[in-house]
Order: sequence, then C-alpha cells, then structure tokens
Amino acid sequence: MTSDRPVHAVRRMVARLAARGCDAPVVLRHRSDATLDAESALLAAGTDLGAPLCDGIGDAVVLSGFGDAGRTVALGYRILQGARLRTTWTEFISCPSCGRTLFDLEETTARIKARTGHLDGVKIAIMGCIVNGPGEMADADFGYVGSGPTSVNLYVGKELVERNVPTEESDDRLVELIRKHDRWKDPVN
Repeated sequence: MTSDRPVHAVRRMVARLAARGCDAPVVLRHRSDATLDAESALLAAGTDLGAPLCDGIGDAVVLSGFGDAGRTVALGYRILQGARLRTTWTEFISCPSCGRTLFDLEETTARIKARTGHLDGVKIAIMGCIVNGPGEMADADFGYVGSGPTSVNLYVGKELVERNVPTEESDDRLVELIRKHDRWKDPVN
C-alpha cells in the first residue's frame, strides 16, 4: 500500500488483519525520494520502517532508491540496529552532557569509539556523571561513567566492577574488561 502517512497506514492494516484472524507476513517497503538529501532520506526511511519494527510489525524490509546495493544494505542494517532487531556493529550510548559532567564527553566518546568501533554487537555506554549515568546505560554491555574530576567507574552490564579508575588508565581498562568477557576481537585492516 502507498500512503502519505506510512507508519499509521501499516499500523491500521495490521490491526485490521489481526481483527480478521489473519496472521500473514508483513513486508515493509520504503523507496527513497530522489529530491531528498542523504540525511533526510535516511531519516525518512528510519521513521517509516523503524517505527513499525519497534512495534513488532514487519517480517521483512525492502529498501530501494538509495543507490548501490552496498549502501542500501548498510542502511537496512542501521535501521534494524536502531530498532534493536540486529546488532551488527558497536553501539554507543552517551548522555547529552550537563553541568555534572566532569570530563569532555565528546572527546572521550570519540577516543573510545576509535578504540572499540570495530566490535560487532557490543553496546558501550559513555556517561558523564554518576548521578544519571548508571540508569541511562542500563542495557549496555559495558559502561564508562564519570565518578570524579579525574576518575571513572567501569561497569559490565549493570554491575559496577571497577571504581575510581584514573582517567589516564580508563580507556585501557575498558578494553581489558571487554577482553576479559570475551567480547574483544582485533580490528581488521
């Protein structure tokens, strides 16, 4: 079906099918609008497909109009990862920063991404403060949470495993934790 409001249309269609007792597979399709810039096209596809996927609707996804097949497949993986249906590369969770953040969050996140961005399926949270960080990173595999002006706490899941790690050691200690839990693999060049 085609609609100006595709998310609404898909939800209505699935509700009608369910009311009739029909459990047919649902294929979600999105064709890129050629007039949109790359960022707007990504957002449109992410919204049109991601919202139903997050609702549990959709047995397959079809994308078209995004150029070469490699770019289209990469976009599909990004949408599936955003909907938490596939984890195909490292996912980073970070707070927006506030007055309680005691280190440069953007610089730290970039540094940790550079070291760990090649890890398929690993979720790493980088949080600025001990107040909200542990709650906001609840579904991360590993957490890096500011605990003072020159220290961080490291988590595995929701468990605090290393307290007051000096910031100059924190990146290496995070990598050590990832290795210790058999989630590390060497980067491919």
